[in-house]
Amino acid sequence: MTAIDPVQLTADLVRCPSVTPTEGGALVLLERLLSSAGFACTRVDRGEVSNLFARWGDKGHAKTFGFNGHTDVVPVGDAAAWTHDPFGAEVVEGVMYGRGTTDMKSGVAAFAAAAIDFVRETPPDGAVVLIITGDEEGDAVDGTTALLDYMDQAGEKMSVCLVGEPTCPNHMGEMIKIGRRGSMTAWFTVTGVQGHSAYPHRANNPLNGLSRLMDRLGSHQLDEGSEHFDASTLAIVTIDTGNPATNVIPAQGRAAVNIRFNDLHSGASLTDWLQSEADKIAEEFGLKVEMKVQISGESFITPPGDLSELVSKAVQTETNQVPELSTTGGTSDARFVKAHCPVVEFGLVGKTMHQVDENVEVAQIHQLKSIYTRILTDYFA
Repeated sequence: MTAIDPVQLTADLVRCPSVTPTEGGALVLLERLLSSAGFACTRVDRGEVSNLFARWGDKGHAKTFGFNGHTDVVPVGDAAAWTHDPFGAEVVEGVMYGRGTTDMKSGVAAFAAAAIDFVRETPPDGAVVLIITGDEEGDAVDGTTALLDYMDQAGEKMSVCLVGEPTCPNHMGEMIKIGRRGSMTAWFTVTGVQGHSAYPHRANNPLNGLSRLMDRLGSHQLDEGSEHFDASTLAIVTIDTGNPATNVIPAQGRAAVNIRFNDLHSGASLTDWLQSEADKIAEEFGLKVEMKVQISGESFITPPGDLSELVSKAVQTETNQVPELSTTGGTSDARFVKAHCPVVEFGLVGKTMHQVDENVEVAQIHQLKSIYTRILTDYFA
């Protein structure tokens, strides 16, 4: 049989306008392709989100290799700023342009092509599972979590999983992600007493307390890092009063902070700390301070071992590059998979993801398929 061309598959996927949560035809295309190759496919749609589960081999096999990825993409932004059609998948001098070329339709194309060719050519004693979501770039409530919920209910298992997100900062083979920092956002609303700015003693300015709170949070060092993680960070991301008048002390001010935290903390412990700081400001300034917190994910680590060694060996063989084991970057759906089975991430160079004229070198897509194929071969050897 003719091998699956991951570049053509990437182009076909890019031409599907699957901006979160729109399916755009991408999962329909993949389901058709995987079904024709003998994969048992199930659509696991939840809410407005489309998801696809595909398995080749026996259900619940003790040796089941899983791939995870997403076909949804972020909006194109100003289409007029693009040199090439965002959904055209044009190839110019060995580079394909389009939204999702890097993040991460090329990754999905590479592992789908590798999986199909692998089970056709050397059917393994085991199973290969692909879980592909249309909600990674959005709230991620009904995406990979829905797929994992389905698997739990249906008795489907993965022994290990590889997430195909872009992981390499500058060149192929540079980095494997073995964990991710946790992420959380806290919103503060500080309420005082409105008044005339010429008579501040007759008001209680909420901005005095709010600015002091932001200074305390922003200048606080959460930690100095841990064995596998850099130091946690806190960024003040907005301060707002909505007050256009310079002669009015406003009644209320708002601010928000985003924290990326390592394994020395949990979302709960950081929430307690933030609340204690807010309570101190409320008491010190006589203000009402309300806080709302959203925890996007806890930090996690897959300790270096069999899985990271398997992926490292394949990467090194195909790229002549010894990859760094890293926990840098933002969040990914690996934060959900880690509760199901050991998980690592490896994919393309991610320099242009989410940018205008997002692009990928065609040669890297072929290389990525070769790496994924070698991983499967070595895993089932």
